[in-house]
Amino acid sequence: MSKNIIITGASSGIGKASAIKFASMGYNVAITGRRKENLEELSEYIENEFEIEVKTLNFDIRSNKETEINISSLLNEWQNIDLLLNNAGLAAGFDEFPKSDVNDWEQMIDTNIKGLLYISKIVSEKMVSQNFGHIINVGSIAGYNVYPKGHVYCASKYAVRALTEGMREDLIQHNIKVSSINPGMVETEFSLVRLKGSESAAKNVYQGLEPLKPEDVAETIYFMSSQPDHVNLADVTILPKAQANAHYTYRK
Repeated sequence: MSKNIIITGASSGIGKASAIKFASMGYNVAITGRRKENLEELSEYIENEFEIEVKTLNFDIRSNKETEINISSLLNEWQNIDLLLNNAGLAAGFDEFPKSDVNDWEQMIDTNIKGLLYISKIVSEKMVSQNFGHIINVGSIAGYNVYPKGHVYCASKYAVRALTEGMREDLIQHNIKVSSINPGMVETEFSLVRLKGSESAAKNVYQGLEPLKPEDVAETIYFMSSQPDHVNLADVTILPKAQANAHYTYRK
């Protein structure tokens, strides 16, 4: 029987790479995101390349109502959910705390924390009823090291770390694994979004070193998911070779 995975924030980056990886391994994939055109393009590619089932759910995970409507419709179609990959997240703004924008705070908190909560609640209820499942939350080394101008983003990823541990404790009795993967520098749209669309500033973030690629993270996520039933890789940190932590990188 084919396995089923839900991937949030699948319109680009780690989410997109993960959708392709899991589809290549025979999973049916449900991809969610706000950019409908990107999701449809990814869905078409996966269906043509791997001939598996793709569900495209175009909604804003910051809305509990939209999340509940879309995920409930999926759960009515799919009998079981094997894996939820909570990938949707972003950093917005890169200013010192007194100069930072409250709208950026709200966007990060609503996406990185509340969005993860909304979808995890409804999917975990399903997993409890089926008595199995695996939830993998995409955290960050920013959930372990706070850095200048990172304040609210780092706080949101510390929250993901705490939620992962709390969910694991509550769901362990229901035969459900809960894990997190915590990447360092990955070259995606992350910096472009954070720096308000400045391509030159975003490129400078990765100058002088080779960052991770989304595919590197996707491969590791799949490895985490493919362990024997009694094994849970609870918290995995993945860094580019040139990065020691959130504070130190070696640039040529």
